[in-house]
Amino acid sequence: MLIEIKVPQLSESVAEATLISWHKKQGEKVVRGENLIDIETDKVVLELPATQDGILIEILKNDGATVKSGEIIAKIETEMTSTASVSSSSTVNQGTVKPKPETKNQIAKILMPAAQKMAEENQLKQNEVNSIVGTGREGRVTKEDIANHIKSKPQTAEVTSTPASILSEVPNMEQLASNTERLEQRVPMTRLRMRIAERLVQSQSTAAILTTFNEVNMQAVIDLRTRYKDKFEKEHGVKLGFMSFFVKAVVAALKKFPIINASVDGNDIIYHPYYDIGIAVASPRGLVVPILRNADQLTQVEIEKQIADFVTRAQNGKLTIDELSGGTFSITNGGVFGSMLSTPIINPPQSAILGIHATKERPVVENGQIVIRPMNYLALSYDHRIIDGKEAVLSLVTIKEALEYPMSPLFES
Repeated sequence: MLIEIKVPQLSESVAEATLISWHKKQGEKVVRGENLIDIETDKVVLELPATQDGILIEILKNDGATVKSGEIIAKIETEMTSTASVSSSSTVNQGTVKPKPETKNQIAKILMPAAQKMAEENQLKQNEVNSIVGTGREGRVTKEDIANHIKSKPQTAEVTSTPASILSEVPNMEQLASNTERLEQRVPMTRLRMRIAERLVQSQSTAAILTTFNEVNMQAVIDLRTRYKDKFEKEHGVKLGFMSFFVKAVVAALKKFPIINASVDGNDIIYHPYYDIGIAVASPRGLVVPILRNADQLTQVEIEKQIADFVTRAQNGKLTIDELSGGTFSITNGGVFGSMLSTPIINPPQSAILGIHATKERPVVENGQIVIRPMNYLALSYDHRIIDGKEAVLSLVTIKEALEYPMSPLFES
């Protein structure tokens, strides 16, 4: 029975996807539920499992191909797994029917032994070998055919445009450092990187972005965290971080100034009666922003657990499209990388974003005295088309006050 392998249904906002890398070669046995290939959209990387046991008899779309929802990319023959052993044992003794060749390595079907050895030594891919026109008997590919193909390949320093993995846009820095011929390395952007670039340009060109700053004394939050972190982790199985305090402070500000939580649609302003907070997370593929749905209804325990889960799955490329869609406000924390100050760019169609930075001890004046305090600079970028400076400044002041006078995280757990 022949089964067609199709690209899964993509979300409405995703028109195309890219095949990253096949985990199975043509002719290999596959097991139901086994991941056949990784498919990259501009938001996530999807795994495409085999629906049945069988043999991957044909790959229609190779690594790097652009595909759409429902497009056929391969075919699996389910009956070959049950008949292969019979054909290889019983027919060989009859002398009238030739045994089926092993499907584990279909290159042997078209290559002469010497040609196969040369192909393996030069690490030629199967689809590349299949494109070679054989000059031997019955169209077999000879050693000379392989040699001529290798000679005809362009010898350039550029890498192939086919992404080999999720990290295809990251060059080998050791090779670059040892490069004495000043040869540049060209690597294609991943779909996520292209999408990030597109949205950043969109944000800069369509919104009137302005940034306001304030500083916050983090001593109260630090003291609370130090006092309760061991008990918090023991009771709930998750560490008490700083981000849950910022999320709570942001929700307080958004409730007080609803325009900060609104968005622009043409000539209309859309007010959102819910608080879906995007948390910017670094991943091997680039920056992703999973959403904390209904953040106003979450306890600090729930916030910390969800963020920890987001971070883990972002590293493994396991976030879903739904988790990365929507959001009414975003928080980005450059402080974890040492950033002291920045002007974050709004994530459209949102109208504001909070930038958090590194907390450092600095001299400040309190009651006429110079004292040392752990200070953090906050930056709120906002769309000046609908948000006036007054609302932006006062909302940031609200965030500052909520952080400087926090409540124990154990009160609501």
